Amino acid sequence: MKLFGTDGVRGKAGKKLSAFVAMRLAMAAGIYFRKNSITNKILVGKDTRRSGYMIENAIVSGLTAVGYDVRQIGPMPTPAIAFLTEDMRCDAGIMISASHNPYFDNGIKFFDSLGNKLGEEQEREIEKIYFDDDLIEKNQKMEFDIGRSKRVDDVIGRYIVQIKNSFPKHLTLKGLRIVLDTANGAAYKVAPTVFSELGADVIIINHEPNGSNINLNCGALHPEELGEEVRRLRADVGFAFDGDADRLVVVDEKGNPIHGDKLLGKIATFLKSQNRLTNSGVCVTVMSNQALEDYLGGSNIKIFRCDVGDKNVLECLYREKIAFGGEQSGHIILSDFAKTGDALVAALAVMHCVLTEKQKVSKLFNPFELYPQMLHNMKIDNKIPLSELKGYEELVDKFENKKIRVLIRYSGTENLLRILLEGRDEKELEESMEKAVKFFKSALNE
Repeated sequence: MKLFGTDGVRGKAGKKLSAFVAMRLAMAAGIYFRKNSITNKILVGKDTRRSGYMIENAIVSGLTAVGYDVRQIGPMPTPAIAFLTEDMRCDAGIMISASHNPYFDNGIKFFDSLGNKLGEEQEREIEKIYFDDDLIEKNQKMEFDIGRSKRVDDVIGRYIVQIKNSFPKHLTLKGLRIVLDTANGAAYKVAPTVFSELGADVIIINHEPNGSNINLNCGALHPEELGEEVRRLRADVGFAFDGDADRLVVVDEKGNPIHGDKLLGKIATFLKSQNRLTNSGVCVTVMSNQALEDYLGGSNIKIFRCDVGDKNVLECLYREKIAFGGEQSGHIILSDFAKTGDALVAALAVMHCVLTEKQKVSKLFNPFELYPQMLHNMKIDNKIPLSELKGYEELVDKFENKKIRVLIRYSGTENLLRILLEGRDEKELEESMEKAVKFFKSALNE
């Protein structure tokens, strides 16, 4: 597809994602959702990027032009859009965010009436409409058929209640000191409120968005400052979110980040001990360490793997009839409470575990040792299909013959090639990575 990547439409605001593109994409989406319309309402939220103003207004123009009424709720986390779309009985939801990307990028994510991210087939249909001039022209409304927009400012409370309902009512966070890094993003209001209402002593950093500081040396991608604050304040734990708060990084009381696979592993075994791990299954992506699979197998927990992307994890959960899964990057889905990665729900699951097992975070969330794994993100000029690269299959065969697990893929949102190698011998991994990088530099950047 020309427009959609692995998680909606994403690109540099004002260039790939211009006001014109956003408006026409909204028109195409409105035409698509009209087929199954019930309430004639579409919800629109955003994160804290400067370009959100431009794109939001363009989307409202596009939707109202094809007859839809719009509910604008301003800066809110992506999982809030998923929840509120269903809760407010909207035909669809739209989130304006480029997630963990820098402020100059932006993106558009679509949700159906039940709060689920759209699948590839649905995205392909919207894209087909986008490029159909006659269909776009024919569906523009006039007179009283033109839609209306309304800003709704009081929905934050609904989402806060939903988040708190994921945490047992007999528990409280009283006596715990928690540091939150909201990445100057969409959770800057919601996260402090949730943890304060549950009784924690909350310290907040990076919670003053100005339109250009979202994700800037902070949040889930840069938890260093959070670690320093946790140590300095002698806090019990730190939580870092990304710009749209669907990704979580946990920092222990020593200021050290917890690896995402260890987080998934411990939460899974804890859920099983609470009889809350549906069908004793967990879904992870192909990026997760083999050590996680071996650890869960020791607790008789079935593991299912899927492609990268939290919507692929959710599809896996539905397909296998299980309720828990996630990515090592920090997208964690507890589908009883959220239909996308939700950093706040995941953070409260961590606290439930801590309070129940009465152990320090550093000990509790270090249940197994990871196998050596190397990840290299390479900037590239061209995304040539890997199967067309001369010598590619031979390179992979050499690695696999050395019992090295290989995962090589293009980023769906950036001009990057991601190379993941995993094995038991660290020196052998380093040598293999050098060979892989050299091969792809020659094959893709000439």
